[in-house]
Amino acid sequence: QVQLVESGGGLVQAGGSLRLSCAASGRTYAMGWFRQAPGKEREFVAAITWTGDGTNYADSVKGRFTISRDNAQSTVYLQMNRLKPEDTAVYVCAGRAANILTIRANEYDDWGQGTQVTVSS
Repeated sequence: QVQLVESGGGLVQAGGSLRLSCAASGRTYAMGWFRQAPGKEREFVAAITWTGDGTNYADSVKGRFTISRDNAQSTVYLQMNRLKPEDTAVYVCAGRAANILTIRANEYDDWGQGTQVTVSS
């Protein structure tokens, strides 16, 4: 089992930016970011393949968020720009043993604990 540790969350004003990091203790192939706001279900945000040449984004973040990875550092990033109050949530990274993009949470094998992102209006 791979341990995933997120960092980089915080409080930011609407229109601002944050970069989240997810450090892995071992090799993972496809990686994803999900988020969960209070009272809402967990939702897919973005995913990336092992080589980084394949990415997928939720429509709500497309054009504002960018997922990337540095395999030498075993780290995946989520650059979040033009943040909105509705982006407020706990952001969690996930990894899977298959190098196939998926938006389905139940297809990921490993999960981090999450990092809080709060966007004020």
